[in-house]
Amino acid sequence: MATIVPPVTQDTTSSKGPTAMVFMNMGGPSTTDEVGDFLSRLFADADLIPLGRLQNYIGPLISRRRTPKIQKQYAAIGGGSPIRKWSEYQSSEMCKILDRISPETAPHKPYVAFRYADPLTEEMYTRLIEDGFGNGKGGRAVAFTQYPQYSCSTTGSSLNELWKWRNRLEGKNPAGAVTWSVIDRWPVHPGLVEAFARNIEAQLATYPEATRKDVVLLFSAHSLPMSVVNRGDTYPAEVAATVYAVMQRLAFRNAYRLCWQSQVGPSAWLGAQTSDTVSHYVSQGQTDLILVPIAFTSDHIETLYELDREVIHEAGHAGVKRAESLNGSPVFIQALADIAVGHLRSGQSCSRQMGLRCQGCRSERCLEQKKFFGEFSGG
Repeated sequence: MATIVPPVTQDTTSSKGPTAMVFMNMGGPSTTDEVGDFLSRLFADADLIPLGRLQNYIGPLISRRRTPKIQKQYAAIGGGSPIRKWSEYQSSEMCKILDRISPETAPHKPYVAFRYADPLTEEMYTRLIEDGFGNGKGGRAVAFTQYPQYSCSTTGSSLNELWKWRNRLEGKNPAGAVTWSVIDRWPVHPGLVEAFARNIEAQLATYPEATRKDVVLLFSAHSLPMSVVNRGDTYPAEVAATVYAVMQRLAFRNAYRLCWQSQVGPSAWLGAQTSDTVSHYVSQGQTDLILVPIAFTSDHIETLYELDREVIHEAGHAGVKRAESLNGSPVFIQALADIAVGHLRSGQSCSRQMGLRCQGCRSERCLEQKKFFGEFSGG
């Protein structure tokens, strides 16, 4: 778990600090008792799972029906998701590095804000205020998405939630409020690419040298509803960019494909599905496969259960394996620090790309959120 960091005050001797570093992610239930609430929030989010005008009716029905099944899955991987443990560890270790390499913005205080599980965005923001940020005292905070590839359904949803709670807890008067900026995507950062590549190389080394070049790499990312893709979401292109950058680092020594997992419901989702892809190649005699979770920064149910216990187990061949997730990788944590310090020194509120709405976007909430973060609002 993360080291407890004492509250900060705004009269620090550093010129631009203290700085709150807020890791944003989907989150996951830490115990099986939290599964119901987690699913209720997830299926209520039209940014992630659009269900139309009946969202408030259909969402609760789906979540209640799925809760017993998902509770069993979490029980099978140890009784809960490890994503909170890894998020708190990664953010804490990153802040230690930042204190050393960016003393002008120190001290850096780590926070985690999950969209669907504790600690929720509201809880994080309340802690920020209790620790001396905002609420008339000013201070700087960076919303650091832990989705390397941007999607309106993931990072966009988390930013919508952050914007909502900022308005509720600090009002619309910027005087003395937290000054926010956003690290909204980082799909081809060299440190991220290196961390993925090293984990792939470690798994490749478990195959006989004579056949190593024949192992197929299957990069697996969380899928999106086609309604989101057709709206113009940048996520598929950014995931593909990560895959290509990793393969460049690996000198294209192995054949590879990108596939998509975790589809929910009967509507059309981005494919080909990971499970179908593995089944296809195995049936064709290609039984040396490495699954690479390319859009996740730590283990959770999609890796530990869906990939390990379903896809790989059902393949029935010892040659079907998975590369380790990034988790506590020192290379990855250093990459996070490099990304953060570059942002802190850039003076930018967000990327240029974040300010451009999807071609088919009609969401007023999205528009107002982008305006807010694009203006580097705050005290």
